[in-house]
Amino acid sequence: MKTKILVVDDEADLELLIKQKFRRKIRENVYEFVFASNGQQALDALRQHPDTDIILSDINMPVMDGLTLLSRLQETNPVVKTVIVSAYGDMQNLRTAMNRGAFDFVTKPVDFADLETTMDKTAQHVQQLRDTLRAIQENNILKMYVDETVLNVMARPEFEHTLMISETVQASVAFIDICGFTSLSEVLPAADIVGMLNTYFDQMVKEIIAQGGHVDKFMGDAVMAVFRGEYHLDRAIDAALAVRATVQANEYTLPDGQRYQPQVSIGVNTGEMVSGNIGSASLKRLDYTVIGDTVNVSQRLQSVAQPGQIIITESTYELVKESFQCRPLHEVTLKNKAQPIMIYEVVA
Repeated sequence: MKTKILVVDDEADLELLIKQKFRRKIRENVYEFVFASNGQQALDALRQHPDTDIILSDINMPVMDGLTLLSRLQETNPVVKTVIVSAYGDMQNLRTAMNRGAFDFVTKPVDFADLETTMDKTAQHVQQLRDTLRAIQENNILKMYVDETVLNVMARPEFEHTLMISETVQASVAFIDICGFTSLSEVLPAADIVGMLNTYFDQMVKEIIAQGGHVDKFMGDAVMAVFRGEYHLDRAIDAALAVRATVQANEYTLPDGQRYQPQVSIGVNTGEMVSGNIGSASLKRLDYTVIGDTVNVSQRLQSVAQPGQIIITESTYELVKESFQCRPLHEVTLKNKAQPIMIYEVVA
């Protein structure tokens, strides 16, 4: 990887000397040098070359000296590291330079072998800094795509060695679908559809998180949310009620003048399910999710729910009938279920 070095010195012959001493590494594209004759020119050069890794700077220069340049670098380029190369090697200048952020100090006349060693050491440090910053940026981006619960699991020391190990858990699952949203794509531009969908998803996610749930995945215009821990079923239903109220409070005017008020259909189920990474370790494509009959039933309950309804099974109703107002509906036969089941609607 090429190291870009800004040399700041008012000695006219230094540029030629450096090019001669490091001609092989310049030719091999290991080093790239940029030159400035004072601190102000150096700041201008940094703006033109933001990928600069190292500054080799003298102290005594016209317009702006090297010590002043050091004090200005944090606001210009906090990653680049400066090595002071100066005949002023007294302790006062050395301490001032280090206190203002110099990475190292080389005295003149220059020992070029020592300078090369110092440059390589400094370049390695700068690369480590950039790798750390990149990791932080990637982690922040990852948080936009992966739920915090999953990130916490990934952070466990043993995670990499237990990728395909799953566990059986007791939890509740809610499938939430925005009704009639697909038909809007026929009358609205794609950009408007995406904007509306993201707005509704953001509202829904806030209510899910407020009840301690996590978003397992987005599926078209639907959300799958999982709730674990104490009172997971109560919290799942509270989240469903909050999502319904929040989403239905929106209203949108269509191009033909008609008003569109979104509705959600929700299925909630609770019980035993398997939690773990589903996918291919060889392909390095995994989905940390929950699977099982409890999850399947929740999705199928959502599919039979009408706009504005929150549907649960009779067994779930028995668990929450003292906490929520529900009303019986009718028996339904769910996909891949031999026997019909009685379903209830959560009213409040």
